[in-house]
Amino acid sequence: MGEGSGDGVSVIIPAYRAQDTIARAVSSLLAQSFPRWEAVVVSDDGTDYRAVLEARGIADSRLTFTGTGRVGSGAPAARNAGLRAASMPLVAPLDADDRFEPDRLARLAPLAAEQGAAADNVAVVRDGDGSLLSTLFPPDAGVAALDAAAFLETSVPMFLVVRRDVVPGWEECVNFCDDVVFNVQVLDRVGRLPLVLEPLYEYRQRDGSITCSADSGARADLCYRHVLKRLDGDGLRIADDSLRRRFAAALEAKRALNAAYMAAHEAGRCANFQEFLALRENSLPG
Repeated sequence: MGEGSGDGVSVIIPAYRAQDTIARAVSSLLAQSFPRWEAVVVSDDGTDYRAVLEARGIADSRLTFTGTGRVGSGAPAARNAGLRAASMPLVAPLDADDRFEPDRLARLAPLAAEQGAAADNVAVVRDGDGSLLSTLFPPDAGVAALDAAAFLETSVPMFLVVRRDVVPGWEECVNFCDDVVFNVQVLDRVGRLPLVLEPLYEYRQRDGSITCSADSGARADLCYRHVLKRLDGDGLRIADDSLRRRFAAALEAKRALNAAYMAAHEAGRCANFQEFLALRENSLPG
């Protein structure tokens, strides 16, 4: 492939009520040291996000705009609409309230092109003041390997860069833990994948987001039960039977953890799931 394509990345950004955050997400792409990207901004609320960005002084030929034609159809449906409009050989999801560090695509794109997919560490940041709450893994400059067993132990969303021929698409009937299902499906296809231990994806904890909503625990449990039913039925397009079993066991463990979170939240001990995890980690014996 020529210089214009090669390991180029289509970054898919679902946008639902994202008027206040979309400029930050797209600005993090404009700051990338890796130039061969396109952003596919998918409106899922009827908003003209091209106009929203232009009003903030952001315009670039690498920005593409499309929509679901619906309102609130969900992130999986929006990502699938973006996938249909994407043209690059690599695909990377970016939530409209998150951001990439400047070297993220430069570090992950070559690894994903070679090995099918690549992941990085995740920084969890409080949106209100920009403070770092935690990182998914201890930060390091090296590269490790991520397999399904290690992934299924995580409790922070991970956003892979994936080669187009490996992308399974997103399950539109799974509207809460769709990132988990997508990542397991990718791991089913590639086995293990490289994990850059530097936190290059900034996951923002924002009041009003789905994961911080008052009913997030109930929504998570509904999602887990739905995915368990799919695993027991059609297998969720996961070919490896042992992986399906491990995934089901991990979901049951997540349901138990989620139940503990809901109890803590109802008692007023934490505001959201990430705060619950931090409290839980601090309470464990050293």
